[in-house]
Order: sequence, then structure tokens, then C-alpha cells
Amino acid sequence: MPPVALKLQQERCLVYTFSMVKRGVEFSQRMSEMRCQVHSFGLTPYKQADLWQKGHVQHHALWLDWHKRRPTTSAQRRRSPARRLNQIMQDFGHKKIDVLEADLASAEWKILESILVDGTAAAVHQLILAIHLHWPGFEVSGSEAAVVRYWYSLLKALEARGFRLFHSFKDLQKPQLFLHKELFNASSSYTLSWVNTYWMY
Repeated sequence: MPPVALKLQQERCLVYTFSMVKRGVEFSQRMSEMRCQVHSFGLTPYKQADLWQKGHVQHHALWLDWHKRRPTTSAQRRRSPARRLNQIMQDFGHKKIDVLEADLASAEWKILESILVDGTAAAVHQLILAIHLHWPGFEVSGSEAAVVRYWYSLLKALEARGFRLFHSFKDLQKPQLFLHKELFNASSSYTLSWVNTYWMY
């Protein structure tokens, strides 16, 4: 697969970054410095989102959702609209994403399931995802064994669609918890990075 630097010589790369928690902006800034077009979604560390409208970074007060429809009032939609990934791409006129980076605060499992089921994962070249293991996650339930099987099935589904894990980071600053239990030499949060070897864009 051609590296991002080579792709930049051919066309402008597209980056989506999602966060449901306030965090630093190093990733967005680094991608912008590489002349990528960066769309940041969710919470921003700045008080005013228009401060992000600089360089190649655009911030959107938009949440990533896994539901096909979420009943809300018009006022709620204006304050915090939520859409599936394929809907966001369609609204922005994007057919592919070179890099998708997300910290979804335990919503990642249902989001991952949704983009696998509707096929949107095929449009992503590199996926960088923070996973949280201290509890099952939103709308995930069952015994400990059932939860682990569900997580594992999603990771195997990614692999079956051509995604290859190339980096794993264990956050040692997080509690050593796994499904509410303390576990020595573990972490409740990992950042996993995959490249889509079937990517055709």
C-alpha cells in the first residue's frame, strides 16, 4: 500500500477524527501539517468552534451514531446532531476516508458493528480506534463470556474485510480493569490501528 506521504503527492488526503471526550489536538494538527483535509467531530478543547477554522482543520459539532434513526426534537438536533458515518460522508460528498481516528468513550463497539454491517468500513483506508474494556459498552449486554465473544466477532469481521492490525498501544495511565475486574498488567483502554488491504480508492 502506498504511504500517506506518497498519496499526498497525488491528491489531497481526507481525515476524519471523532471524540466524545475533550482532548488535545495534536493528531488533527499533525494531519493538517501533512496537508490533509481534516474534519474533526464532537467535543473540541476550544470554547469556540470557529477557532478551529484554520489551516485544513474544520470542526463540526456532530456526533457519530450507530442508530439508523434517533427521534429528537429540532432544538436537540441543532444542539447535538448525531448521524451514522455513511450519512456524514454523504452529507459532505465524501466517497472515501484516508484516515479515520476515533475515541468514542465506549460507543466504539456499536459504531464498529454499524459500519461493518452497512459496508461503510470498506471506504476507510486506515482505522485508528480507542477501545475501552472496563465495561461492555453502550447497548452491549450479557455474560462476561458473551461480551468477549461479541467483541472478538467484530475484530474478526474487520480482519475478514481485509483490515490488518499494524499497531497497538496500551494506555498505562488508565485503570487496570477488564469488565469491572482488576487485572494485573492490563489496561482498560487500548488504541488499535488497522490498514485496509482491500482498499480500492
